[in-house]
Amino acid sequence: MEKTIKYIKFEYMESVNTGYKIQLYLTVGFILVITGGVILIKEDLDYLQPIEVAEGIYWVGFVDVNAGLYCNPYLVVDGEEAVLIDGGSRAEFSTVMLKILRTGVDPNNIQRLIYQHYDPDLCGNLPHLEAIINNPNLKILSHRENNPFINYYSSKSPKQCIETMGFAYEFASGRRLEFIRTPYSHSPGSFITYDCKTKTLFTSDIFGSYDSNWSLHRKLFDRCIDCSPQETCPLNNKSCHLVEIEKFHRRIMTSSKALHYALEQIEKLDIAMIAPQHGSLIESELDRKAVIKHLKSLEDIGFDYFLQDQV
Repeated sequence: MEKTIKYIKFEYMESVNTGYKIQLYLTVGFILVITGGVILIKEDLDYLQPIEVAEGIYWVGFVDVNAGLYCNPYLVVDGEEAVLIDGGSRAEFSTVMLKILRTGVDPNNIQRLIYQHYDPDLCGNLPHLEAIINNPNLKILSHRENNPFINYYSSKSPKQCIETMGFAYEFASGRRLEFIRTPYSHSPGSFITYDCKTKTLFTSDIFGSYDSNWSLHRKLFDRCIDCSPQETCPLNNKSCHLVEIEKFHRRIMTSSKALHYALEQIEKLDIAMIAPQHGSLIESELDRKAVIKHLKSLEDIGFDYFLQDQV
């Protein structure tokens, strides 16, 4: 199927029974089901394959239905060049590399490995990647606060600090990745990456979630933006996605002040899609606003959450 019709838009489809209006953006791999006045979106994707989520951007992650926490490495391909963002854990290396190969990319054409912080779930397979990528120009990009820790995974490839690069990386074509600092969300050197071409924002742990019924594309209902989240969603009797996001941020982020700062930086950007390291893609403005609104409403985050839990 041609890429030009990969994204299909359904505007303001109205539920006969509820009167609620929603705006849907479906990609190939979705099935639209209308039953009992409720619009459902069923995913029909092969997670054994790389999945192109935007122009030249591939999800190359690993799926384990028992994990409860999913990691999402992303490959950005531009012409003969490629960049891998948050490459994954040691255990996931074979899956990630196989998916990279299935995109048609020669690993030798991977120019940069970007690590938005230094946790093992994204840096663990670094030495394995270096062993396969036979490129003398390979460099690792991260913040100066992260690089000393990344050296403990491997000191083979040169490390570049994003602050010495003007907080940006450009492909030969001029396609530009911009780096925005989000300190203490959740580590001192944390940052997020914005692809100017597709307006995709790679947000690392921000917008991540624990997932009992994960899917790469997961939509919120219209009423979620004004909902008081519950453990079980009354609309589909599944776990509430906002609650799963909330639980993740309460435990992983250091403080509400740090999280609010990060969200304020994100709200300044023109975003088409959010691609977090954990959880599901956020592909609509409605969903993005609902999640940000809910996260901003949280008070007990990080150490404050720990203290509250002791009461």
